[in-house]
Amino acid sequence: MSSVAFEDQRAALADVVAIPVTPFAEDGTVDRDVHRALLRRLLDGGIRTLTPNGNTGEFYGLTPEERRLVTELTVEEAGGRAAILVGVGHDVPTAVASARHARELGAGMVMVHQPVHPYVSAGGWVDYHRAIAEAVPELGVVPYIRNAQLPGTRLAELADHCPNVIGVKYAVPDAARFAGFARDGGLDRFVWVAGLAEPYAPSYFSAGATGFTSGLVNVAPAVSLNMIEALRSGDYPAAMKVWEQIRRFEELRAANGSANNVTVVKEALASLGLCRRDVRPPSRTLPEEERAEVAAIAAGWPL
Repeated sequence: MSSVAFEDQRAALADVVAIPVTPFAEDGTVDRDVHRALLRRLLDGGIRTLTPNGNTGEFYGLTPEERRLVTELTVEEAGGRAAILVGVGHDVPTAVASARHARELGAGMVMVHQPVHPYVSAGGWVDYHRAIAEAVPELGVVPYIRNAQLPGTRLAELADHCPNVIGVKYAVPDAARFAGFARDGGLDRFVWVAGLAEPYAPSYFSAGATGFTSGLVNVAPAVSLNMIEALRSGDYPAAMKVWEQIRRFEELRAANGSANNVTVVKEALASLGLCRRDVRPPSRTLPEEERAEVAAIAAGWPL
């Protein structure tokens, strides 16, 4: 793929990178019509980068067939209105098959989920991502980093082998570590995406990030767009006003080791009549007594 195309993809990462939810029907299957409606709402709200099969989409709760379906629905509904960054992962052959499927559908990028394995070596991390990136050289590849032990020099090593590694979703909750990692990996070599969404976006932008992921965007696209506009203009006081607006919502998502990360987003959507609140194990719906607070927060945002 030409460098021009990768420049388009790099621009798409330097934005609000939406992680859409995967809505379920009453019988527990993926609700295709509601899924399309939620995607249209994001697109109509001004969102231009979509990540099917991200964690807010319950990637690990979906079957391989459902992951393919979610990718297909997203590409079809976007219809060229948004850049598509498809989440892939699990074992290498599964990740490669998902990446090739994304390529066949016309998606331009894949995000490689952090390897879920009890024993991840730094060299093995490079090998894992290299195998996936080399299988789809036409696609932009974005590692999703949650491992605080991984040194930035390993990312540089990966990109030396795979020039299609163009961005990084960094999701270690430590702004100082991020600043060091980005500089060791190559601050100007990659697009740095704050992978812990709006709560961390101001601090990570101050250290070099130019995009952030968002699950909250499912509920209130305007709020996420307000934050990135403030950050792009360097208006940190304005960005922190948005931060204050979303603080309680994100605290509820982050509580107890992010137990209700997806649950709170779907609860807010349910309160607005946009989808069912259902999530899959090991997530769980909110207890009745906590639902009113989420509904009150969502009702107070510009929609």
